Amino acid sequence: MAAWPAAVGEEIARNAWPARFQRDGTLVVHARDAIWAFELTQRAGEIEKRLDGVSGLKFVPGPLPEASLDDDVTPTSAAAVASPEQRRRAHEWTKDIADEELRKLVRKAAESSLARNPNDRSF
Repeated sequence: MAAWPAAVGEEIARNAWPARFQRDGTLVVHARDAIWAFELTQRAGEIEKRLDGVSGLKFVPGPLPEASLDDDVTPTSAAAVASPEQRRRAHEWTKDIADEELRKLVRKAAESSLARNPNDRSF
């Protein structure tokens, strides 16, 4: 993740962020929307060359991290705030995750996604 902003530049880092590795070593990157995912897919080969140790890239629309003043994450647009009901839903979805740190990260991502897309029922 530390190499991402330097490899892709500030504008792309604001609109796409690494999410996870697949078992085959492909890095899945969440993009702000389908348009960004499509555009970055066209540039995947170029971006992959700049990322040491990455054996494939897959760009998909998905939640982006929210930056705070003490984060080194490239800031995204103004963050939407989850309602109490959205926070409750995110808690329900994540309560069974055993790893506390992972549970907090997934819950934060779910809250952020619900706040930005309140009608999304994909979770």
